[in-house]
Amino acid sequence: MSGSKRECKLSANKINAGRALDKGRAPRYNYAMLLTDIHTHSTWSADADSPLEDMVQTARQKGLAYFGVSEHFDYDYIPAGLTYNGSPVRTDEEGYFAQARALQRQLNDKNFTFLAGCELGYTDDPATQNTYSALIQKFSPDFVVNSVHTCDGYDCWFGDYFDGKDKNYAYSRYLERVLRSLSAPYRYDIVAHIGYVSRNAPYAYPKLRYSDFAALYDAILTGIISRGKILEVNSSSRGAGSAFLPDTDVLARYFELGGREVSFASDAHFVGRICAGRVEVVSALKKIGFEYITVPCRGERIKVPI
Repeated sequence: MSGSKRECKLSANKINAGRALDKGRAPRYNYAMLLTDIHTHSTWSADADSPLEDMVQTARQKGLAYFGVSEHFDYDYIPAGLTYNGSPVRTDEEGYFAQARALQRQLNDKNFTFLAGCELGYTDDPATQNTYSALIQKFSPDFVVNSVHTCDGYDCWFGDYFDGKDKNYAYSRYLERVLRSLSAPYRYDIVAHIGYVSRNAPYAYPKLRYSDFAALYDAILTGIISRGKILEVNSSSRGAGSAFLPDTDVLARYFELGGREVSFASDAHFVGRICAGRVEVVSALKKIGFEYITVPCRGERIKVPI
């Protein structure tokens, strides 16, 4: 039954095991710290360093209850005319999902759930959107991450995106694209790493603050809430000037607006980063008032207490 809704339901028993620990018994997981990491990558993604089996086995050994791999499907590069290290961007869909499903059958049990997802790079291009819809229909990923990496024909990680743009313009254009991405015509669960544009930005003070773009942020956050999507908190902030993306000012506003669904992502591209930064993220979320992290699994929402 790997990859089924029944598996999602069975894996929720881990929460009950955690409650037992609070009562003095000795199951594997702590109710207050069931470990989750949803949104990581393996060498099925062009920019990752660790093979899929190594990623999943390491997560299992670290005691994670829920571990999600979401390989890059950066087909937004195609209409933008972009390449990765000089090569066209294309992920081996058949190979990835075949191996992922085999690993689920081999390793998933009552204490560990590996979820096979995908990260789709948003584009306005209708043909690429149709490609994403077909991919979801064919492979039924356990969860889908909706991400904005490209804007105005460039990947926002690279310096050429910022050429001739001041900080306000570069960040506004990015946030406008994030807002459009919420209306993507394909199924998705998570809105990922809002603030990606600031990770490698060349500005002296790169932090993307809520107060500088309040109207755009409010439109994005209310859009996430009204659509029933999950806001990701991503600990791979790089040079963004924040410990995680989005930062606490955005998360607090999301909570104030009524948002409660958040996921945690280390965005690990190698085994050593799995679950990195989760303690800091959970501490910040609790201070704001969040009570759980949400794990999406084939249309279901598993609420893991923090």
